[in-house]
Amino acid sequence: MLGWRRRTIIAPMSPSRPPAAAAEALRLARRAWRLLHLDSALAIDLAERALALALASGDAGAQGWSHLPRGYHLLYFATPAEAMAELTRALRCFEATGDRAGQILTIAGSARALWREGRFSEAIERVLPVRDEGLRVLKHGQRGVLLNTIAGCYSARGESEQAFAYMYEALRDAGPSRGHGFDAVLYCNLAHELLQIGDHHEALRCIDRGIERCAGLKNPRLLSVLLINRIVALGELGRAAQALPDIARVRALPADASGRGTVAPAFETLAIAALRAGDAMLGRELVVSACSALRSALPDEQIELAIATALCARERGELDVALAALQQALPLAHGGRARSGRGAEGTSLRVRCQFYLTLGDLHEARGDSAAALAALRVWQQLQVARADLASRARYQSASLQTELLRLQQRLDEKDVQRRVTERARAELEAANKQLSRTVDEVQALQEALRQQATRDALTGLFNRRHLNETLPAMFALARRDRQPLALALIDLDHFKQINDQHGHGVGDRLLAAFGALLVDGCRKSDVACRYGGEEFCLLMPRSDAAAARRKVQALLRRWRSERFELDGCTLVGLSFSAGVADSLRVPQSGDMLLRAADDELLAAKRQGRNRVRAADGLAADCL
Repeated sequence: MLGWRRRTIIAPMSPSRPPAAAAEALRLARRAWRLLHLDSALAIDLAERALALALASGDAGAQGWSHLPRGYHLLYFATPAEAMAELTRALRCFEATGDRAGQILTIAGSARALWREGRFSEAIERVLPVRDEGLRVLKHGQRGVLLNTIAGCYSARGESEQAFAYMYEALRDAGPSRGHGFDAVLYCNLAHELLQIGDHHEALRCIDRGIERCAGLKNPRLLSVLLINRIVALGELGRAAQALPDIARVRALPADASGRGTVAPAFETLAIAALRAGDAMLGRELVVSACSALRSALPDEQIELAIATALCARERGELDVALAALQQALPLAHGGRARSGRGAEGTSLRVRCQFYLTLGDLHEARGDSAAALAALRVWQQLQVARADLASRARYQSASLQTELLRLQQRLDEKDVQRRVTERARAELEAANKQLSRTVDEVQALQEALRQQATRDALTGLFNRRHLNETLPAMFALARRDRQPLALALIDLDHFKQINDQHGHGVGDRLLAAFGALLVDGCRKSDVACRYGGEEFCLLMPRSDAAAARRKVQALLRRWRSERFELDGCTLVGLSFSAGVADSLRVPQSGDMLLRAADDELLAAKRQGRNRVRAADGLAADCL
C-alpha cells in the first residue's frame, strides 16, 4: 500500500486562485504522464503536486490528468482495486470536460485493472469499443498504451496472433523517440508472448533489448518484470542455474514504490527456477514467500504456485503431498478442454505444459506408469496446440495480407457506388480508413519478420543472406552512377585460439563487441554484415579501394587499442586481417568483387596477419 490520502474528486472553483494555477497543474500532470516509465518516482511526485494545484484551482481537466498518471502508477506498483479507484476519479473528471483522449486512456487503464483481477472477458469488452476512436484521437505513446492493453487482453485469451499484431503496431507508435520509455514495456510484453509460443531465443533477444533500454530509465518495477521473463526463458531452455543471479536481483527490490511496489514479484515463478537449478533451500524460501504474499486472481500464478509447492515436497521425498498440491490445481490446468489447448480462462499453454510435465514426472516417481503416461499424453496435446499457436502467430502477416486484398476489393466496389450516392462515399471513406490500418499492421509485422530474416542474432549486424541480396543491387547502382563501390572482407586473427583457451562465451562477446565497433565506425550508407564465424563484410558505396583501405586501417587501430576483461581474463592487442577491392578495378560483377576482396584477405593472412591489403596497387600494411 502506498499510503496516499483520498481526495475529493472535483473541488469547487477557488476565486483566490488565478487561472495560472490550473495551467501549471495541467503542465505538471502531463509531464507526470510522460515520465511514468522513464522515472516512476519523479512521475508520481509530479502527479501529486499537480493534483494539489488542480484541486485548489477547481479545474476538472487538470484534475483528470493528475489522477490519470496516479492510476497507472498504481497499476504497476499496487493493487488493481487501488488503481481502479483512482482511474474512476480520472474518468469522472474527463467526462465532465468532454476530454475523449483522457477518457480513452482511462478506459484502457481500467481494462488492465480488470485483467489483473482475472476478469479477462470484461477487460476486452471494455477496451475494444474505443479502439477505432482511440487510434484517431490518441497520439504516438498514448496510442501505444491503448494497443498494448488490447494486446494483453488477447494474450490472456490465448490469441497470440492477435496479441502480436497489436504489440508490433504499438511498438511502431511508441518507439524510443516518441514513447517516453514505453518501448521497454513493449519489449517486455513481446518477450512474454514469445515465451507462450515457445520461441525462447527470440524472447531472450527482446528481453535483452528491454533491459538495455531500462539502463536509461528509473523504473525498477519494469526491470523486475524483464528479469522474471528472462528467468522463465532460461528455465525452459534447461539453463535454470544461469537464472540464479537474476532471482537474487529481483528479491533485492524493496516492496514499495522505490522498488517493485506492493505487487509480489512472481515468487512462485522464481521458486520453480530455483528448484530446477538445484537450490532447494532458496526454492523453499520462495514458496513460503509466494504463499504469504498478496495473491492475485490470475490462474497462471495459482498453477505455478502448485507446481512450486509440488517440487518442494518432492525434493523432501513427500510424493503424496506433491501430488495433492498438483491435484488441487488440476481444474484450472485442465478446464475441461485439454484437447482444444484451452484451460480455464486466463491460463497459458506454457504454464499448462509445465504443469502436466511436472505431473507426469511425479507419477513416474511414484511408480504409477499409467497415470504418468496419461499426463504426458495431455502434455503432448498441449505442445501440439502450442506449436499450432506459434505457427498462426508467425504467419499473421500472411493472413493480414489476405485481409488487405479483400478490403481492396471492397474498396473498388465502393468506388463505383460513390458516384451514385452520398452514402456510398461515406462507406468508401470507412473502407479506406480500415484499409490504412490494415496496411500499417501488415507493414509492422512484415518489418518485424524482415528483421528476423536478415539480422545476425549475436552481433545485430546484417547476415550473409542480406549481403547476398544487397550486393548485386548496390553493384548495379554503382555501375549506373559511375561511382565506385568498395568491399572489405575482415577476419579476426587467431579467433579459434581465443575460443579454445577461453571458451565460446568469451568468443561470442568479442564478436558482439566487434560488431558494435563496425556500426560505430561506419557511415549510414555503409552496410556491415557478419559473413560467417569470425568473418565480416563491409560494403562502402562511393568509396574506392584506397579510401576503403584507410577506413579499415582506422578500424584495425581501434580494435588493437581495445582492452577486454572477460570472465577473469584480459585480452589486449587483438587484431584482424582484411582484404579490400572496389568496382573500378573489378567491374565484372558483385561476386567477382567479393572474390577479389577474399584473395586480398588470404594474401594478408599469408603475410603474417594484422594488416589490410587492397586491390589498388598499394603494398600491404601491418600496424
